[in-house]
Amino acid sequence: MRDYQGQKRPPFAEQPAVGQESVSDYPRPPRMEPDTRRVEVRREGKLIADSRRTCRVLETASPPTFYIPPADVAVELLRPASATSFCEWKGVAHYWALRIADASAEPIGWSYPEPTDAFASIAGYFSFYPARVQCYLDGERVRPQPGGFYGGWVTGEIVGPFKGEPGTDHW
Repeated sequence: MRDYQGQKRPPFAEQPAVGQESVSDYPRPPRMEPDTRRVEVRREGKLIADSRRTCRVLETASPPTFYIPPADVAVELLRPASATSFCEWKGVAHYWALRIADASAEPIGWSYPEPTDAFASIAGYFSFYPARVQCYLDGERVRPQPGGFYGGWVTGEIVGPFKGEPGTDHW
């Protein structure tokens, strides 16, 4: 898959229909673009985030991730989780868990407090795991990217295959 970095669609990629995007056409390194569709994040009915001022990050083989400005996130519902990870493009990610009762310590999202220069515009923005909270894009319930670690947002407008599916470990 490393041979495919958005310049040409691999032969095994799904063909997008009209109005759809193929994750195989997304670039590597990733590209950011503003998105004004309504993004909502909820947990058990509680609103965690609501925005029309998000940034969508597109990377080859992965569904988009949506980054939400902190002003549109109920940060009082979040607490820092102990984990961090490193992205070769964006830098060091810090993880966030829910502060509310009955919440596990499992992170529900992440942010880049000090991203690389190329991603400076998402400094402090939050992204969330659709497998751990309910995420919506213009009213459509988002499905999680396969694989557990990844946080891509799968909607009806996106076709794969996606990194994280069985057989994609080498991607």
